[in-house]
Amino acid sequence: MANRLSGSTSPYLLQHADNPVDWWPWGDEAFAQARERGVPVLLSVGYSSCHWCHVMARESFEDEATAAYLNEHFVPVKVDREERPDVDAVYMEAVQAATGQGGWPMTVFLTPAAEPFYFGTYFPPEPRQGMASFRQVLEGVHAAWRDRRAEVAEVAARVVKDLAGRSLAYGGTTPPGESELAAALLGLTREYDSVRGGFGGAPKFPPSMALEFLLRHHARTGAEGALQMAQDTCEAMARGGIYDQLGGGFARYSVDRDWLVPHFEKMLYDNALLCRVYAHLWRATGSDLARRVALETADFMVRELRTAQGGFASALDADSDRADGTHSEGAFYVWTPHELREVLGEADAALAAEHFGVTEEGTFEEGASVLRLVGGDLADAGRIASVRERLLAAREARPRPGRDDKVVAAWNGLAVAALAETGAYFERPDLVAAAVDAADLLVRVHMDEHARLARTSRDGAAGGHVGVLEDYADVAEGFLALAAVTGEGVWLDFAGLLLDSVLRHFVGEEGTLYDTADDAEALIRRPQDPTDNAAPSGWTAAAGALLSYAAYTGSATHRDAAEAALGVVGALAGRVPRFIGWGLAVAEAAVDGPREVAVVGAAGDPGFAALRRTALLGAAPGAVVAAGEPGSEEFALLADRPLVDGRAAAYVCRHFVCAAPTADAEVLAEQLG
Repeated sequence: MANRLSGSTSPYLLQHADNPVDWWPWGDEAFAQARERGVPVLLSVGYSSCHWCHVMARESFEDEATAAYLNEHFVPVKVDREERPDVDAVYMEAVQAATGQGGWPMTVFLTPAAEPFYFGTYFPPEPRQGMASFRQVLEGVHAAWRDRRAEVAEVAARVVKDLAGRSLAYGGTTPPGESELAAALLGLTREYDSVRGGFGGAPKFPPSMALEFLLRHHARTGAEGALQMAQDTCEAMARGGIYDQLGGGFARYSVDRDWLVPHFEKMLYDNALLCRVYAHLWRATGSDLARRVALETADFMVRELRTAQGGFASALDADSDRADGTHSEGAFYVWTPHELREVLGEADAALAAEHFGVTEEGTFEEGASVLRLVGGDLADAGRIASVRERLLAAREARPRPGRDDKVVAAWNGLAVAALAETGAYFERPDLVAAAVDAADLLVRVHMDEHARLARTSRDGAAGGHVGVLEDYADVAEGFLALAAVTGEGVWLDFAGLLLDSVLRHFVGEEGTLYDTADDAEALIRRPQDPTDNAAPSGWTAAAGALLSYAAYTGSATHRDAAEAALGVVGALAGRVPRFIGWGLAVAEAAVDGPREVAVVGAAGDPGFAALRRTALLGAAPGAVVAAGEPGSEEFALLADRPLVDGRAAAYVCRHFVCAAPTADAEVLAEQLG
């Protein structure tokens, strides 16, 4: 029978719609049912491309006996963490506090008042390596609820009290300055893996936000060590198996320290962030590798994640079917020497094996290898280009990984920013057009007349979940990037509307920010976290968008809010720089100004075009660019900015105090160097 998930717009929930488990979606009705029956709630949280979520579903949620026991003694609630990041954040905090670790699937047992009292992640169907089976956990929790209800209530109350009392020392209203940014650089240097690139050990995640900080710090200070760490990390990732050597795009993370074997799911947010990092690295160094990876990653997003409505889907699964019908992680991406020979013939298969590190023993499972670049020139030329094309064509005939086609507002905002900038840098108007299409969808479908955002949409219809802070901040960031690239002030206007909503509904005392709006559903704790995870936190993303908007408009209100939000970055910069990377990148912009660049001239004038391109390629941290005809009302920055001797001109300003205008693109480049 179909359960209550069958009408969901979430692909993850729909994956569970035919389970024998009588799932409920998160909501008042589920908890009312638990109160009426006098049973606890089993909260199961995951997402559609989560490998271990699929494993637990096959082992337990599709098992009739397990489902029957679960249905009898619990009200089971299934949540897509990507639709409800607020629910996920609150209960993940409890899981991590109780167990010292977290992950998905997340398994939490709640009272009918939504208070958590027992926690875990994946549970196997049979006891394994000291881990209880899922059935044992269910039986133990049921027994405790039946026989020791007062003890359970005491534990739940203590957990809720502990969560309510958790807060960071957010610092004052002063953003970090030179000393804090230098301390952050020192902290990253200490954690840097000088052999393999990146930070920390296995599993190793792409440090996209820390890389943005390093690139901005180098641009502002000239620190060669910062640039070297960014450059070496980007090269190591691009050479590794975490990067798709045939189709472009990055997997979620590497299970080892060497970037070799990835966890194969591909997320929109990772690829949007990394596309932008590599484009910025090219801007700083002119690296051919950075250019190629930025463009291939952009093309991957457009080719494989773009939806029919012009938005971008959330993710591709790690798992897919093999030719023999079995289902496994990475099946779509890995190769054996025999498969290379079948596609390429003996001579080219030998070349491919050497170039991509394919061995008879295999680097993954069952003699299969993850493709990586082994030595030699990184350029795709001659036979290697032909090899890549033929392997990619052959791979297209394999069963494809599933695609989570819901459109998440925040991640689409990140994609808009990445595609707009990459398209502008490399003169790819098709990428800019894709960014415009996605932005248009966000306005038409996700944004209402009160400038409130829906978190998700699918097939062009908004989902029922309200946007969280990261949605407002990242969409505003995308609109601001699009305003700079297109010269259309309407995108600045839309960003301003969203940021006004942030100021009205998400700001707390002393400039602190909450992840949910003041009128959102009340949970056992109002989530609030300034640290970066897989993407910039809503807190630091909002600080960045507020700062840029203030630079465009001169709004003291938005500037003050940005600086207040950055107070926490100073408190965390020296302690956990890896987890406040976007906040550090925004702080670099604040210390630098950020610079405001106004370019005036006539459309079609080569001098105007040269100045505008130079302005967009300027590396000054967080610089904002407004371009248009003299007297244009598209941007306040263009007001009272005349031509110079009848020629197109550029004005570089800080806090609206401007240097002498120039009509020379080389001089402008020096001013923005």
